[in-house]
Amino acid sequence: MEGDSVVLILSKYRRTLKGNMIADMFDRGAVAARRIVRQLPGTALDLLFPLNCLGCQREGKILCASCVDSLPELKPPFCRVCAQPNAPATCHRCLESPPAFDGIRAPYEMEGTVKEAIHNMKYRGLKAAAPELAELLANYLEEHPMPGDVLTPVPLHPRRLRSRGYNQSDLLAKELSKKLGLDMNQSLLIRAKNNQPQVSASRDERRENVQGSFRCDGRADGRTVILVDDVATTGSTLSACAAVLKAAGASSVWCLVLARES
Repeated sequence: MEGDSVVLILSKYRRTLKGNMIADMFDRGAVAARRIVRQLPGTALDLLFPLNCLGCQREGKILCASCVDSLPELKPPFCRVCAQPNAPATCHRCLESPPAFDGIRAPYEMEGTVKEAIHNMKYRGLKAAAPELAELLANYLEEHPMPGDVLTPVPLHPRRLRSRGYNQSDLLAKELSKKLGLDMNQSLLIRAKNNQPQVSASRDERRENVQGSFRCDGRADGRTVILVDDVATTGSTLSACAAVLKAAGASSVWCLVLARES
């Protein structure tokens, strides 16, 4: 768990503070606390900072069984290419401008508890969520198999990676590789361009922003790649990755994400 539950507790408490001086003092204390708790064994961490379900706050797991059962599944109708919810089998965007990937598959829509879990893993340091979220992906693949002989995560630029400390897509891919017994190559794709955050960007801006952002190390020839990410918004990043992989010889690129934005 590596102290991730205390990270979540501290980040929630931090948002209740007012005044820069108090907040800064808290931040310095939080850094020290994280350094200490990361030295403790997992059992001690469980006693000191038990994990709470992000859906109902029940102790024990990041997502309890009851909340998992109520997660917002992505159900038809949706585009079979880009997984756009509430769309025909092939949406008009995929007809007008076909993406480079063969398809996106997602078990959930990006809302409610799924969104909370992804944001906690991605922005609030809750790396302990990765095994449970990867388990959801593995369960989904049991019912919806995908062709693939190698997993590769959507990479972060080294500068962004240093700032965040980890790549959430890499965490998911590593856990999924263990659960599926499938090879993972985290260096198959390289992010060569440090793009601006795309949270508020339009579809066209996203597409333009990721042009020339990725490179392949050349070992994709003949591979059937499963590209792993946490969420698909417009599919622009995934398509840019797939284009580079196919240019390097990949025979197919399917994308697996935990959630799809509407």
